[in-house]
Amino acid sequence: MTATVKSLHQFHAKCCRRARFVATLAGLTGFANVVIADTNSVTRSQLLAHSQEVFVAAQKAYEVDPTNNVVAWKFAKAAFDRGEFSTNDTERAAIAMQGISACRGLLQRDPKSAPGQYYLGLNLGQLARTKLLGALPLVSEMETSFLKARQFDENFDHAGPDRFVGQLYLQAPGWTVGSQSKARKHLTRAAELAPDYPENRLNLAEAALRWRDKKLAQREIEALQKLWPAAQTNFTGAAWAAFWADWQPRYEKLRKQPFK
Repeated sequence: MTATVKSLHQFHAKCCRRARFVATLAGLTGFANVVIADTNSVTRSQLLAHSQEVFVAAQKAYEVDPTNNVVAWKFAKAAFDRGEFSTNDTERAAIAMQGISACRGLLQRDPKSAPGQYYLGLNLGQLARTKLLGALPLVSEMETSFLKARQFDENFDHAGPDRFVGQLYLQAPGWTVGSQSKARKHLTRAAELAPDYPENRLNLAEAALRWRDKKLAQREIEALQKLWPAAQTNFTGAAWAAFWADWQPRYEKLRKQPFK
């Protein structure tokens, strides 16, 4: 093999590894891919319509009062949620950039804003999903943002900073920020901080199966079975519809695990 051909093969392999890594980002940031794949078109349309309605309202509020910190992070949240239903990279990137801009402005005014750091990390994740060669720096910034959000308010969004940085460490390859020990630490902490929030238990149970830790997986599945009825009462309404479209099939799959 000539040096030129060998270098081309190495470049191709490197690009493929990065492409696979970017693909994992779809599993870090939310629920839309599962919803789109597993629900009928009417439900999907309803979820999309709701996210668009919330996004437009938040956008208008932000345009009126762009220096209001609460308005800014709520717009960034709406941008992230709307981006989950994007069907192409151009749209996803454009929406993510709006969320990122709102967060950067907020953090200039209040560097210790947990919501600002948190939704910066999530929108960076959306942007990273649209990149190939440019994803890695964004992932590093995502990690930093989640860790800062955790430092400022680890309870925000039902232990969201630990939940998402734990998923980042779980899903990312070891040659980037991936780390099983860090994933275990943060996913466990999320479940400790907000034990009745289904996503935290689902994440930890699924991670335990991935690690072949049957004892931990069984413990988390049993915890899910206990909290599920109350969760179905506590997390209701249009804002939670997409979450349940994701949570329910994951829960059913975990319940079928053959531990005995």
